[in-house]
Amino acid sequence: MVTMAQRLEALRVERGLSRPALSAALGFPKTAMEKFETGRQTPTQDQQRKLADYFGVTLPYLRGESDDPAEGDSWLSGNVPAEEPVPRAPAAPSVQKKPRPAAVQEDGAVFGALLKSPSFQAMMRAAALEALRSPEGQELLAKAVRRELGRR
Repeated sequence: MVTMAQRLEALRVERGLSRPALSAALGFPKTAMEKFETGRQTPTQDQQRKLADYFGVTLPYLRGESDDPAEGDSWLSGNVPAEEPVPRAPAAPSVQKKPRPAAVQEDGAVFGALLKSPSFQAMMRAAALEALRSPEGQELLAKAVRRELGRR
C-alpha cells in the first residue's frame, strides 16, 4: 500500500522540485516536506488540501487511499465499486478523467495494493507451506501426486 509519505515524494520528484522549494512554494516551514516524506510528521488537514490542490490530485489519492489521482473514491468513505456500476452524470468538459485500471475497478485500491505487497505475498506463501508440511497437507499432496500419476 502506498503511504502518504511515498505519494508526496513521488509527486514532488515528478515535478522536479526539491523539498525546500516545494515547502517554500506552499508557504510551509523549510523542513516541512522532509518531515512529511520521511514520515516523522503528518501534514495537517489544511496542509493536505494545499498539497492536493498544488499537485492537482484528490485527497484520497494523496493519502494513498486511492490509485486514481482524479477520482475521489475512497475505501474509507464507502465509495467502493458496486457489482453493477451505477450510471454517473457526465463529467464537466474541462475535467478529463483517466480510465481506471481493471484491477482497481474490481478489487479497490487498498485490496489491490495488499495483494501486490511483497510482505503479504511472503506471509501467504509461508502459511501455505506450513499447511502443506502438516500431516493433513502431506496427505493431500500424496493424493494429488497419485491422481496425477494415474492419469499418465
